[in-house]
Amino acid sequence: MTGYEKLEVWQMSIELVTDVYKLVKFLPKEETYALSDQIRRSAVSIPSNIAEGSSRNSKKEFIQFLYIALGSLCELETQLLIAKNVGYIDEYQTIQTKIISIKKMLNALITSIKRGR
Repeated sequence: MTGYEKLEVWQMSIELVTDVYKLVKFLPKEETYALSDQIRRSAVSIPSNIAEGSSRNSKKEFIQFLYIALGSLCELETQLLIAKNVGYIDEYQTIQTKIISIKKMLNALITSIKRGR
């Protein structure tokens, strides 16, 4: 395992992406090139930015990528809420619970890195 693969937040983000891909399969076909694609892109961006940031040369850069991951997570949360509100998905609460956990973990990691731990 590489450095980022050991991070629990990265592991949970991978689980979230897997859940999102399974969920998106059930969206209407007319959403394939709109909401479905956007949901997948924002979900994939979360662990990708954690991984990329962890390989950078400085803590400052790592934190910047963690903030990007956090932004992508909030983007995903918004898109899933839209999908729920228009009646496309029912499993919003389960995925929302994971999103909240990942948000907390990202914020804790950012705080930890800023404090030099």
